[in-house]
Amino acid sequence: MKPETMTPLQRVLTTLVQKEPDRVPLFLPVTMHGAKELGMTIREYFSRAENVAEGQLRLREKYRQDFFYAFFYGPVDVEAWGGEVVYRDDGPPNSGTPLIRNPEDITVLAPPRVADSPCLIKVLKAIELLKSRGGPDVPIVGVVMSPFSLPVMQMGFENYLKLIYERPALFSRLMEANTAFCIEWANAQLSAGATAICYFDPVSSSTIVPRETYLKTGFEVARRTLAGIQGPTATHMASGRCASILSDLAQTGTAIVGGSVLEDLAELKAISAGKLTILGNLNGIEMRRWTSDQSASKVKDALAAAGPGGGFILGDNHGEIPWQVPEDVLLAISETVNEWGRYPLDWTSAYEK
Repeated sequence: MKPETMTPLQRVLTTLVQKEPDRVPLFLPVTMHGAKELGMTIREYFSRAENVAEGQLRLREKYRQDFFYAFFYGPVDVEAWGGEVVYRDDGPPNSGTPLIRNPEDITVLAPPRVADSPCLIKVLKAIELLKSRGGPDVPIVGVVMSPFSLPVMQMGFENYLKLIYERPALFSRLMEANTAFCIEWANAQLSAGATAICYFDPVSSSTIVPRETYLKTGFEVARRTLAGIQGPTATHMASGRCASILSDLAQTGTAIVGGSVLEDLAELKAISAGKLTILGNLNGIEMRRWTSDQSASKVKDALAAAGPGGGFILGDNHGEIPWQVPEDVLLAISETVNEWGRYPLDWTSAYEK
């Protein structure tokens, strides 16, 4: 087998140009697990940038993955707007009471400045620490919620869907405010040392809106937003389906797409060949109950389906590993990638599930 000679950054960059690196890159989006490493509660862990940076450094060393994940928690974006964050002991912080109570409030809504948002400044400090302590050879992935998906936390799912279909003028006004914020926030992370930005956009997935609606809404928002982000981007559907819009996603300027475990990984790879790199597709919910042998089998299934030829990064399908996933499962995933994910993947030609 080809020896491991590439740095994580070289490995990822080779994958992005649809070539085979020394092995398939591994992105395990372990966020809350850093609290376990440091013996802290989730709330205490996310209270300081130093905690998150130290957690990411330890987790990358333990699981031998190919990136640092600068993601704190989903509602950090809406927290900057004044939104409520609800903590729990065994899961990710979530958004609380929507800050937009009446659609008419959108007419006077102004995006927050990153420099005036303590919660965002904390993330930027963590990125700076990862850059200084992790060195230049490991990609740092920052995160933004797309302008099109953020309103689920800003005003609630039902009210937002009504806005999309019934109040086009207010919808456009909200997209303008959210886009301005998203671009500033993404570029601030890149300036702090992030290598690329993950653009979470689950509402654009075909699980939530039909393609014809997406093309008029989330697609146009993504094209405008990604054009303003001064670095490479990956679009993540956070478990949503994307096969029917993969060709459209390629036109937004994104380089990587994370789809759903409910879709066929080989099909996603075939549709995106030469246009996009596929990230996935391990089921984080089922992962909580896997044995080490099951973990190895699932990894080999994914490698065989999408690994040959490059253009594939192994990860989960949601963008955040659940708190309940045990360490032995994550270690088994890592060990299997390092053993079976080395190119050339000759064994996959005769592989059967």
